[in-house]
Amino acid sequence: MQTNPATKQQSGALATLISVFFFWGFIAASNGVFIPFCKHYFNLDQFQSQLIDFAFYGAYYLGALGLFFFGMIGGKDLVGKWGYKRSIIYGLLFSCIGAVVMILAVNFGGFTGILFALFIVALGFSLQQTAAQPFAISLGDPATGSHRINLGGGINSFGTMIGPIIVAFALFGSAVYSDDQIQALGLGTVTILYSFVGGLFLLCALLFIFSKKVPAGINDETLEKASKAVMILFIITVLLVLCFIPVFRSYIGIDTQLTDEGKHVLEIGRMRWLLLALGVVVFGLLSSNYAARKNQTGWGAMQYPQLVLGMLAIFVYVGVEVSIQSNLGELLKKPEFGGLQASDISPYISMYWGSLMIGRWVGAIPVFNPGKSLKSLLLVIVPMVAFGLIILVNSIAQKDMSPLYWYVLCVFVQIGAFFISQDKPAFMLFLFSILGVVAMLVGLMTSGTLAIYAFLSGGLFCSIMWPCIFSLSIAGLGKYTTQGAAFLIMMILGGGIIPPIQGKLADISSVGIHQSYWVPVICFAYLAFFAFVVKRMLKKQGIDYDTQISNH
Repeated sequence: MQTNPATKQQSGALATLISVFFFWGFIAASNGVFIPFCKHYFNLDQFQSQLIDFAFYGAYYLGALGLFFFGMIGGKDLVGKWGYKRSIIYGLLFSCIGAVVMILAVNFGGFTGILFALFIVALGFSLQQTAAQPFAISLGDPATGSHRINLGGGINSFGTMIGPIIVAFALFGSAVYSDDQIQALGLGTVTILYSFVGGLFLLCALLFIFSKKVPAGINDETLEKASKAVMILFIITVLLVLCFIPVFRSYIGIDTQLTDEGKHVLEIGRMRWLLLALGVVVFGLLSSNYAARKNQTGWGAMQYPQLVLGMLAIFVYVGVEVSIQSNLGELLKKPEFGGLQASDISPYISMYWGSLMIGRWVGAIPVFNPGKSLKSLLLVIVPMVAFGLIILVNSIAQKDMSPLYWYVLCVFVQIGAFFISQDKPAFMLFLFSILGVVAMLVGLMTSGTLAIYAFLSGGLFCSIMWPCIFSLSIAGLGKYTTQGAAFLIMMILGGGIIPPIQGKLADISSVGIHQSYWVPVICFAYLAFFAFVVKRMLKKQGIDYDTQISNH
């Protein structure tokens, strides 16, 4: 497999590659606008409407799992056999099919059809992500792979920020919309929207097909059978399904027959099942790591401890990133946090996702190889420009951003962390995780603006984690690289388990929404632990990205 094409080809290939990163953020964030429409149009309760996110994120897990299983049956890694380029094309075309199914679903299939369509779109995303992440790392020195993923992540975050605004304009003619506008929305508008989305998927696929700058990225090596990995993932999947069945009982109408006390008991039961699902993932991965250390045969990519612990790190990272935001709206409704109305919360949500964009833009600066002095200057200018862009875009969308002007002080803290970490992926992950712990503790011990800023800054410290975790986890995997990437993509499932756990914890009167933020503290603490141990693991294998970057 070609891993170090010429620099000119690298730049062209990377520019084409990051276009797909935009779609992932744009579509995923747009679900936040689509959910209230479905809730009203199909007369759903709040929990049923959240099945949209569950179908979307669940597809990542099942899609990556399917790639692995089919690869094991054929004895070759499917993404490696197809090549990174063709895999991304197939994923885009699959998502295009999902958009067509969505058009059919909104007109003929009802809510179940919409869930199925979103599932297909996200299956395509799963294939794209499995190929695109290691592809970005392969376009240069692996030690700087996290910087290239950061560049894609910055584009992804830009899509996350403007996605809901563009979709709201497309559906309502304005970024600010009311319940009456949602209720008046017709299926024809949604059909037009997804016709446009499907066209974009097709256009991007054609861009890859006709691009001569993007190398094929084929790895046709025969893989050893990974029977033990197949077995443990099969067991984890079966147990997760058994855990999720009682969690989603309300979707089949059981809750409507219960008293308020009965519903409360059922909600507590749901939290227990979610905790059990979390335990299944954690115990399954840790036991696999323990067994693989004793005998590597039959584990495939899971024979590498950095990958197994990295899978858990991705699970936790996605979980904490989504959880902070998902529970923020409820927190801001409390009197001690401003007592905001639902219509006043969106600027804070936008700033949270914008915080991810700020960090990823800064993390991508090394891709452009600036001189030392210019780089130092950019480390200050780029986050300020990104922060200003967030304020500007939301102000144009008629949102009051004045309560968030002083949030720029948190951005300065992040700038300091970038200077200290010096682009070293393991140290950067450790430092930002510690800052995440500190920010959550400040939020837990205070209230008002200080606490709000502290919780929002979780986005700043999450911003660089995905590329750091990903590049460290697949370091040294060789022919198992794309298989390892598929395993990591599976762990996006954390976004469907950790946020509901925090939400259910918040429902317990003795805990409440404020104290439920101990969940992110635990998540950030594990990520700091992973950063600390993975550096030692890789050193034993002769890999030290932090030192390599220091010597550049």
